[in-house]
Amino acid sequence: MKLIREEINEAEYLVEETNGRKEYKIKGIFLQSDIKNRNGRVYPNQVLTREVKRYNQEFINKNRAFGELGHPDGPTVNLERVSHMIKKLYPEGKNFIGEAKIMDTPYGKIVKSLIDEGAKLGVSSRGMGSLEQKGGGNVVGSDFYLATAADIVADPSAPDAFVEGIREGKEWVWDNGILVEKDVEMWKQELIKTKRHELAEKKAAIFEDFLKKL
Repeated sequence: MKLIREEINEAEYLVEETNGRKEYKIKGIFLQSDIKNRNGRVYPNQVLTREVKRYNQEFINKNRAFGELGHPDGPTVNLERVSHMIKKLYPEGKNFIGEAKIMDTPYGKIVKSLIDEGAKLGVSSRGMGSLEQKGGGNVVGSDFYLATAADIVADPSAPDAFVEGIREGKEWVWDNGILVEKDVEMWKQELIKTKRHELAEKKAAIFEDFLKKL
């Protein structure tokens, strides 16, 4: 069985204000079945239907369906890195629509700040399963196990927003209390030395380094 991730950029990030308090939510397609995705994989509808039902019973209904920010290395959700709680996951045609609430955790606060800065974010499902080659694609086997319906993943706008936060000394960059001045100074120097055509790659590496330090 392999760790399988699928990224979808069609989720919508919503900010709603209730009694003067902002609530940040994600809503959109979290999973897709019976269609070859951009990774060349196909998830049979019956496999995802079964797993979504189990995921609802074991995780969502018990308020323990969590997701992380970034691309975790394994199938287990690390509670120290949780950024959101998945509240709903239901079928709509061949898709499965999800809704999640951004939490007030260290990683959740980073997600909220990235949204406020205008960064575009996507969602990525994470699971374990075998693959069988069929018809020019890889079909996910019936042994598939859905670990989390949605981690939050960044497109290139998130590292850009973070680097601007470093340059401008924005509070959210420091709020976690773990970054120290020498980290930020080191990243600033790296950016100065980086050639223009390598800048996007360097920003992404710095953002990844930041997430690892949390």
